[in-house]
Amino acid sequence: MRIESNGIELQVQVSGSGTDVLLVHGYPDTHAVWRYQVPALNAAGYRTIAPDLRGFGSSDKPTELAQYELAQYVADLVGVLDELEVQSAHVIGHDWGASLAVLLAGLHPERVADLTTLSVGTPAAVVDAGLPQREKSWYFLLFQSLGIAERWLAQDDFANMRQWLASHPDLLEVIERMRDPRALSTSLGLYRTGAGPEFLVEPPVLPPVLAPMMGVWSSEDAFLTEQAVLGSEKYVSGSWRYERLDGIGHWMQVEAPDRVNGLILDFLSTTPR
Repeated sequence: MRIESNGIELQVQVSGSGTDVLLVHGYPDTHAVWRYQVPALNAAGYRTIAPDLRGFGSSDKPTELAQYELAQYVADLVGVLDELEVQSAHVIGHDWGASLAVLLAGLHPERVADLTTLSVGTPAAVVDAGLPQREKSWYFLLFQSLGIAERWLAQDDFANMRQWLASHPDLLEVIERMRDPRALSTSLGLYRTGAGPEFLVEPPVLPPVLAPMMGVWSSEDAFLTEQAVLGSEKYVSGSWRYERLDGIGHWMQVEAPDRVNGLILDFLSTTPR
């Protein structure tokens, strides 16, 4: 369904009935990355709300970079909850979606019953993780260069993107979406407004996460170190739970859905409906 939020239209998949779960994807994905979680959550008595973020999938793609400030994404999520008359939801985020979920929990604690982050912890924990994480985040700086980054990703039939995202389980689908130059550029908005050089030096000052939080990291993640998730505990005022999945890559919810679903359902069961 199409939902008008924060001055734009977002494509949002809503299914099931019961207590609400907001699913927030990251780069370079769409709501489809949750395709194995949605039926499991629906079967367990939850309604799932899975938007395509602005600049991704079938959602609107504004052309101005200022439209991709992280505050705009958070306002989009709040707007979706408002439109669906959801006061508070379980919130689950992956990759950039995890960072946005942390921002939502910090800035609008009344909207987040509990928080699950996959692959990424709090933004400050990513900075705290030190040189090993900075080395894995080399592309943050490349993506600041408008036009250069797009050319690097797309040249030679997306050879560099194919190599960089080689572990993505839906790589061919991603490349087909990114053949649209506008989609290729707007999807980088998250990096250009939220992961500039200053991000690698000084963690953003954010309110602590008050909601119960679970962070999940997978040992074969090519982009995030364990400390980038494990270090989130110091930024959580509520209860903290950490889970490690061995032998699984970055897109854990697609690669190991049964294991991820089991962790999610167990964690959600600890928060009153």
